[in-house]
Amino acid sequence: MIENQKIRPAMVIGPLGEPLSLESLPSPETTRWVVRRKAEVVAAVNGGLLSIDEVCERYNLTIEEFASWQRSVDRSGMQGLRVTRLQHYRDLYERQLKY
Repeated sequence: MIENQKIRPAMVIGPLGEPLSLESLPSPETTRWVVRRKAEVVAAVNGGLLSIDEVCERYNLTIEEFASWQRSVDRSGMQGLRVTRLQHYRDLYERQLKY
């Protein structure tokens, strides 16, 4: 492993602009994943606070599940993480790709 890959920030900026640390992330026992919690975990990975493997192990997620969260945030922001609106945002994204 390259030496500089071991260096991690103590805090990253969360989805709402608040500082996130390992202690402020959702509990590893979380079973109800609301939009804010999903977005915080995605922000932690994007900021280098945790790796994808660490997140999947910590929260008992599959890589595919986490990757879908990341894609949703990239495409539609936090609102893309809403399960009730998933089909709407998927259709919107596909229409944008056509043009």
